Amino acid sequence: MSERKIEEHKAQKQSTGQDNMPRKKIDIRSALAMIPPASQILGKEKRVRERRVRLRFHDDIKEGIAKLNPQLIQEIGETEYIEVVVAHRHRFKYKVEVDENVPPNEVWVNGSNLPEYGIADNSIATVRALRQQIS
Repeated sequence: MSERKIEEHKAQKQSTGQDNMPRKKIDIRSALAMIPPASQILGKEKRVRERRVRLRFHDDIKEGIAKLNPQLIQEIGETEYIEVVVAHRHRFKYKVEVDENVPPNEVWVNGSNLPEYGIADNSIATVRALRQQIS
């Protein structure tokens, strides 16, 4: 009879899952530490190609041309054309001219038409490299 009780007890343990040994819990932090960061997988981090600058008006500059400091051009990327965005609304495209006299935190443009759009001298604008050609 004792063998019968032992067999019943084993069958009961198997049906309830008590026979299995408790497993050691996996630490999530240590598991996640094994996954490399995305920058390591994909290569270098993406460089920001835009900069906030002051938009200064100079009437001696031709319409459609912007003068930039070489340091600023290097920061946003070597390009022939730039896009100037004021207040996330007004977008202007200019041909780039390099000028050492321009401060690195300014872009000089002809300001004769810009007051029509509500843009004043010394306004803050975002400058980014424009990859496509203007026709």
